Amino acid sequence: MLERNHLAIVRAVHEQGSVTAAADHLCLTQSALSHSMKKLEQQLGVALWRREGRGLRLTQAGHYLLAVAQRVLPQLEQAQAQLLQFAQGTRGSLRIGMECHPCYQWLLKVVAPYLEAWPRVDVDVKQKFQFGGLEALQDYEIDILVTPDPVPQPSLVFEPVFGYEQVLVIPVGHPWASLDYVHPEHVAQEVLITYPVPTDRLDVYTQFLLPAGRTPRQHKTIETTDIMLQMVASGRGVAALPRWLVLEYTQRLAIQPVRLGPHGITKHIHLGLRQDDVSCDYIAAFIALARSKDEVLRAG
Repeated sequence: MLERNHLAIVRAVHEQGSVTAAADHLCLTQSALSHSMKKLEQQLGVALWRREGRGLRLTQAGHYLLAVAQRVLPQLEQAQAQLLQFAQGTRGSLRIGMECHPCYQWLLKVVAPYLEAWPRVDVDVKQKFQFGGLEALQDYEIDILVTPDPVPQPSLVFEPVFGYEQVLVIPVGHPWASLDYVHPEHVAQEVLITYPVPTDRLDVYTQFLLPAGRTPRQHKTIETTDIMLQMVASGRGVAALPRWLVLEYTQRLAIQPVRLGPHGITKHIHLGLRQDDVSCDYIAAFIALARSKDEVLRAG
């Protein structure tokens, strides 16, 4: 009979690199671990490992069982953690993954009132902007994925919660300051400053420059919004950011937004969650609160 401890052993041997290290990690004796897996192999009638020198290599069946362990164990561990939190009088934890830099500024405006409204829910934010968000969500590493570029999946739901316009940021007094909008040819003359993400995930490239066969004169990357906009204000380049975010900085920096093209570039921040979590009350409350901030931020 396949049990949870078998999955844990297969995962531990793979992650720790040896039976000895896996036994230490699982607080088992090496003989107990070996006996457990040998008994399972006998019951299943298939070998999970083959010995190569002083090490072990997974067989095809072993690789399959490892894939099951990597998919199932995180779900069981999450369920156990949630049940423990219920037993301790808390409602649970909300783990949020971020797939875009400006989204973090938006998230701060949602988290503060959420924590006040849900004092028994802990919030953890993973700012791994280039991590595999879909995989993390499907593998139960996070509960909500904040992304402007949802990828439909059968087991996932993406809720649009905040609409915004992507604009070009230029310094006050720039020759384009009086224009209603800029063309790709304008940006092709400039140093474009962006976050350090691939160009195929930058809307200013995919929806504005590349369709027109244009690229900027130079492309620089900066990790923080503050430094990026200070560079723009000092005339070191231009940037493409959400209008609502730019307007928050215009009070202290000599910058201004200009529309990208005659129709602009409109986007939505989406919250991705697992289909099974749609009815979870504190997750549903977070999504509702996020939507309530839409008009407030767009008006600002």
